[in-house]
Amino acid sequence: MAARSGGAAWRRGWLPALQFVRRGSKAVTRHWKAMHFQRQKLMAVTEYLAPRPAVPPRCLAPRKETLEEDDGYVRLLRRQVEEVFRDNRMIAVCQYNSMPDEDVVLMRHYLRKHNIEVKFVLNEIVRPVLSQSKYKNLLPLFVARNILLVSPETKAKEMLRVLKGVPQINLLGACIDDTILSRQGVENFAKLPSLEASQGQTAGALALLPSQTSSLLQRGSAHLTALLDQHIRRLQAGETGSPAEPAPAQSLGAH
Repeated sequence: MAARSGGAAWRRGWLPALQFVRRGSKAVTRHWKAMHFQRQKLMAVTEYLAPRPAVPPRCLAPRKETLEEDDGYVRLLRRQVEEVFRDNRMIAVCQYNSMPDEDVVLMRHYLRKHNIEVKFVLNEIVRPVLSQSKYKNLLPLFVARNILLVSPETKAKEMLRVLKGVPQINLLGACIDDTILSRQGVENFAKLPSLEASQGQTAGALALLPSQTSSLLQRGSAHLTALLDQHIRRLQAGETGSPAEPAPAQSLGAH
């Protein structure tokens, strides 16, 4: 009995010198298999079919869509944006980056000296307004945080001079006198002379040609008048026997 128990303990403590360990990929036990044709028939017969409505949908009354009304404050902001685009000749769209409040106040002060106002607007407010107006081509500019620089006058040169010292404000484009311009277009517009100077130059150029034409037309008659006056003086001098005085208009006729 003791021998048998000793042999059992010896078997439990014994390990074989060679062990087989399975390595590599696991055995695949699931393969796709086509459904049996009888089962396919059963599935097709037992497929659920929704019952048809008793009344066709075209005979039912259409559902009334409930339109969400905008908040009163949102309508007020949109009305203010419409007034800004209607009452100002220059509207510049700029990208606004974070900057200290003191710099913002200083920038607004310098711009206000040239009658340029700074407007902080939200894209959720301004985009619906522009999409229904003639300024819809400005929509691609309103992506990030933007501000508007507006003025009833075309002060592009002064605006660029102030923005040159504020690197946190990047000019994207502008609408000047209902004309949409890019940044380069605004810079080219700022190099043009003022409207009063252009009008003065145009008026001077237009007045020069009529004055030259008038002088050319009057030159022949003035020359003829001078010759007749000189001839009359010679005749009068011949009758009286005194030498004739040179006519002062001879120099004019010589030209």
